[in-house]
Amino acid sequence: MKSIAVTEIENLDPREVTILDVRNQEDYKRNSVPHAVNIPVETFQTGVPELDKTKPVYVLCYTGEKSEAVVEQLREAGYDAANIIGGYRALLRMQLSRMVQEESVLEEKTKEIERSLIKKFRKPIWRKFTKAVQEYQLVQEGDKIAVCISGGKDSMLMAKLFQELQRHGKIPFELVFLVMNPGYNPDNWKIIQDNARLLGIPLTVFESDIFNIVAGIDKNPCYLCARMRRGYLYSHAKNLGCNKIALGHHFDDVIETILMGMLYSGKVETMMPKLHSSNFEGMELIRPLYMIKEADIKAWRDYNGLHFIQCACRFTENCASCGGGRGSKRDEMKELIAKFRETSDVIEANIFKSVHNVNLRTIIGYHKDGAEYNFLDDYDDYRSKNRKSPDGKNCSKERQILNCNNPECESPD
Repeated sequence: MKSIAVTEIENLDPREVTILDVRNQEDYKRNSVPHAVNIPVETFQTGVPELDKTKPVYVLCYTGEKSEAVVEQLREAGYDAANIIGGYRALLRMQLSRMVQEESVLEEKTKEIERSLIKKFRKPIWRKFTKAVQEYQLVQEGDKIAVCISGGKDSMLMAKLFQELQRHGKIPFELVFLVMNPGYNPDNWKIIQDNARLLGIPLTVFESDIFNIVAGIDKNPCYLCARMRRGYLYSHAKNLGCNKIALGHHFDDVIETILMGMLYSGKVETMMPKLHSSNFEGMELIRPLYMIKEADIKAWRDYNGLHFIQCACRFTENCASCGGGRGSKRDEMKELIAKFRETSDVIEANIFKSVHNVNLRTIIGYHKDGAEYNFLDDYDDYRSKNRKSPDGKNCSKERQILNCNNPECESPD
C-alpha cells in the first residue's frame, strides 16, 4: 500500500494535494494537518464521496489503521491515494516534540496552564476539586499520595490540580506522579512524556508486562487489565511509601456508574469518592475529580491547546475513544445522559445527589457487610419497637446494619 510519513506531509503544497482526515468531526476541529478536509470514516460505508481526482489524496485517521481501508476504497475508485503512517498520533508526537524543545516557550506555556486553573477555570474546576477534597476528606496532613497518570486529559489535569494544592494549600502532604508503562507503543509513550514536561509534572515511571499478559485473553481482557493495573499501582505506590493512590474519575463517570447499576445490574450503588484497599493494608484510593464535569475538563484542555492520548491500550486503539465504533454500556449511558441534558439542566445533578440523599424509610431493601434488610422486617411494629432503646440492644435490624450506637435510639419520625 502506498504510504507517506507525517513529517513529509508538511512539505507538500496544499494546492496540489488533498489531505483527508477521516476522524470524527469533534477531533478534527480540535487539531489536524493544516488544510485537511474532514470526511468521517463512517461515510465510506455507503460509498466513496466525490473528491478531486486530479490531486493525490493522503488519508489520516487516529492510528494509521482505519485509514488503510479508506485508501483501498479510494484506489479502487480511481484515486491516487496514500496512507499517512501512524495517523494523527504520529502528528501529535511530532508537534509535542518540537514544542518541548524550546525551553523559553515551554516555561511560559506551563505558567499559562497553571494560571488558567486558578483564574478562568476557578469555578468549574479548581473550586470543585477543593470542595471534593474537603467534603470527602480526601487529603490529610502527612499523606503521601501517588497521583496515577495514564496520559489522558483527566489524569493530567488531576496532576496539575494536586501540584497547585500542594503549593497553595494549608495542609502539608507529599506527591508522587506515578506512571506505569504496561507496554505502550512508542508514539503513545513519547506523547505521555512530552505532555508531562509541557505541564511541568515530574514523572516517576515503572514498567510492567500487563499488555503481554492479557494479549491472549479472549473473555473480558479489559476488565482483567484494569484490575491488574490497579494492583500494580497499589503495590508500587506502597513500595514508594505512599498511603494513597489518586485516580482521575470525574463527575460523568460517577453518574454513568449510577445509571448502569440501576439499568443493567438492578441495584443502587455508585463509584465512591474514596475506598480502603482490601488487598493492600493501609492503602486507600481517592477520586479528587469527583465533582468536576467532563465538559469542563475538555474546555480546559481546548482553551490551553493541549492534546492528550485518548486510549493508550495497544489492543483497543480503534475503540470508541479513538474514533472507532461505539457499543459499550458506558457509551450508552453517555448518550442517555446527553439526551437528559437536552431535556433539563438539573437531571445530571439530581442523579449525582440521589446517592447522597437516600431515604431508607422508602427503600424496599438494602444490604451492608453481609447483613440484609427488608422493609417488612419491622413494618408492623416499627413505631412501638424502635421508639427508644436505653441500652441499644433492641435496635431494629435496620439500625443494626447501620451500626447504630446511640443509646437514645430515637425513631426518625
